[in-house]
Amino acid sequence: MHQPILYGEEMWKRQRPFPIFFIIVGIVMSGVTLFTTWGKAVSNSWLFLAYVGSGLLYGGILLYYRWRARAEVTDAGLRIRNLLSSVVLDYDAIRSVKVQPLARHFEDSRKRLVRSVNRNLIPNPAVFIRLRADDAQLASLRKKLGPQLVAGDTVALPVPDPNALSWEITSRLPERLGVNQGGQRRRKRAR
Repeated sequence: MHQPILYGEEMWKRQRPFPIFFIIVGIVMSGVTLFTTWGKAVSNSWLFLAYVGSGLLYGGILLYYRWRARAEVTDAGLRIRNLLSSVVLDYDAIRSVKVQPLARHFEDSRKRLVRSVNRNLIPNPAVFIRLRADDAQLASLRKKLGPQLVAGDTVALPVPDPNALSWEITSRLPERLGVNQGGQRRRKRAR
């Protein structure tokens, strides 16, 4: 099972007009420059053609980030992929999985420090994964995934269907004896 992380989707929605703008400006201005110089190729016409290449490159990067940003439940563990890195969280390292509003992830930071991409997703539910790891492992995880996904010992993943992802992860967690499991889930005493 895999679900896209909504940061990539939100980035695509917000940034997609810019590559289109670069491509249109590059094509139009190259045509205008060639028309006004009577068909002679001047440095400005090549410069505006670079706008087309820049727009295509930027649009390609945005599409790649949208495709790459996802959470996958595998047999080896939970794989979280970002633009440049991929991390596999072993199921033994996961302490708990909850579905809560994403706003809880950004409670410690001030409202103005939250990136604009994250502001639109704050009211949505997200999967919160608490890890059991030491400070060195958490620092390495924070360095690979970034502060928008990792805060303290918690990884927050805004996905389209957080309940399904949470259930899938929880079903693969090893059974832990001695954990407070609540009334219904508590094991019955042997008599």
